[in-house]
Order: sequence, then C-alpha cells, then structure tokens
Amino acid sequence: MRSIWNGAISFGLVSIPIKLVNATENHSISFRQIHKEDSGRIRYRKVCELDGKELTAPDIGKGYEDADGSIIPITDADLAALPLPTAKTIEIVAFVPADSIDPLQMDTAYYLAPSGVPAAKPYTLLREALKRSKKVAIAKFALRGRERLGMLRVVEDVIAMHGLLWPDEIRAPEGVAPETGVTVREAELDLADALMDTLGSVELDSLHDDYREAVEEMIAAKAQGAPAPERAPAEAGGGNVIDLMAALENSVRAAKQARGDEGEVAEVTRLPKKTAAKKTTPAKKTAAKKTAAKKETAKKPARTRTKRSSA
Repeated sequence: MRSIWNGAISFGLVSIPIKLVNATENHSISFRQIHKEDSGRIRYRKVCELDGKELTAPDIGKGYEDADGSIIPITDADLAALPLPTAKTIEIVAFVPADSIDPLQMDTAYYLAPSGVPAAKPYTLLREALKRSKKVAIAKFALRGRERLGMLRVVEDVIAMHGLLWPDEIRAPEGVAPETGVTVREAELDLADALMDTLGSVELDSLHDDYREAVEEMIAAKAQGAPAPERAPAEAGGGNVIDLMAALENSVRAAKQARGDEGEVAEVTRLPKKTAAKKTTPAKKTAAKKTAAKKETAKKPARTRTKRSSA
C-alpha cells in the first residue's frame, strides 16, 4: 500500500519513524453529469468573476472571506511560517481507556507502518504497551495543512490511528430526542433484549453492499445493450407501529428463522385489558341463586334430607 505521509511517532523521548497508509477504501460508484440529448460530458470551468478569464491551477490561490465579504489573500508561504510542531510528528499527549472516546468523534482511519529496520523495535514496544494497558493513545498530528487529533490503537499486529474531530466540532443534540412523557414497559424491553440477542450473532464479514452490486449489474447490462436484470422489489420499511409488542415478537421470530434457528420464540404474556364489569340482570341473579341452592342441597348428608321430608 502506498504511504500518504511520512513522519515519526513521538512517545516521550522515543521517536518511531513511521509511514501513514489509508486503512479504508471507498467502493461507491460515481457518476458523471451528462447532457441528456447527446450524453456529452458536463464540465466545470474555473472563471474569475471580476475579469471573466478562465484560470488554470497555477493561477489559483487561497483567500479568506471576511465577515464583510472582502477577501484576504493567504499564500503557502504564510501557512508555512506558522509554528506547527506536529508537521512531521504524531505527538502522543495521553493514554486513556478506549471507552472514554465517543465514537461520534471518530473520522478517517489509517495504518501506521514502521519506516525502516531501526523503527521495528520501538514500534513493537509501543504496540505491546498499548495491548497490555488496554488503553488507547491520544495524539496530535498535522495532515493536509491543518492540525488534527488522533487516537492510536492496536489492530491485530498493527498500530492503527483514527482521526478524531476536535471536541468543539461535535454539535450538541439539542431538539433531537423525542418529547418527554413516553414510557416503555418491562415486557417491551424483554422482547427488545431477545431481538438484540438474536441479531447480535451476525458475522460482519458476511455483510455486503447489495445496492452497489445491483448498480454494477445494471451498468454491465446496459453496456451490452441488454435490459437491466430484474430484482425483487425492496420491502417497504418503517411505517407506523400500531402494536409494538406484536412487532417485536414478529421481529424475533423472523430473525430466528433467518439464521436457521427454529427454537421457541420468547413470548411475553400480555396483561388483559381492563373492561367495565358487566351488570347482572335480576333474572340472571335469581337463576344463579337457584343453581347454587341445588348444588348446596346435593352436598348435604342424606340424614338431613330425611328429617326435612318427615317434618
């Protein structure tokens, strides 16, 4: 894999020469904008709004737009003169528990590879120290002209680094949560737990991008002048949940069937709905009393019945 940055990890007084390699890749299918009538490409030209001239890359620089709309030119020399101690160094500033990092902060992931034979020993030392401590390292580094925050952790036998957003770049979730007053019953939580247990056994390696595969098949067919292959329509999702308990029970059952587990589905006994007590009519009350009296008479000893008949 080609490195995109060369520098060193600063670990106290230890310096570890490393190469930065992208740990992820984008498999999304990109499209070009075209003219519908003749499929001609639509291209964008960079034109100066003052003199109308089309510009090339060497003619284009940087500028900061001030609050009043005026542009302040910024040159590469201006940026290079700024003090940036992390320009070529990943500077570790702290070691913290992994669960103290909010996944919301995580950005692009990189692999850190030792650069040269002398780097192997200190690289391995840092890797094993991270493993044994079960912590992650928080570091500062510079990439593409700005200083960033990073998190170093061990992935198999490699040190990986996740770019982190700065704390002030995370927006507060104000107005996002549902309104108060919603309650959840224990029975509903039990079924949600059962569904989570059932879905929690999926192998992540078995997941793939169905939509991308469908797009690739469609493009291949159109390139050969053939009709696009037919696919089953996607199931309608979402909608209003009328009966949450029934939806959870059906979800658990479907998940078990999908993974080949035909065992019993966790059922939750529902409490009967409260209904108004039915009024008993006088005729029904009388009939009920007579029936009870007959049963009581049948239960009494024969001696008692004889005394009553002789009297």
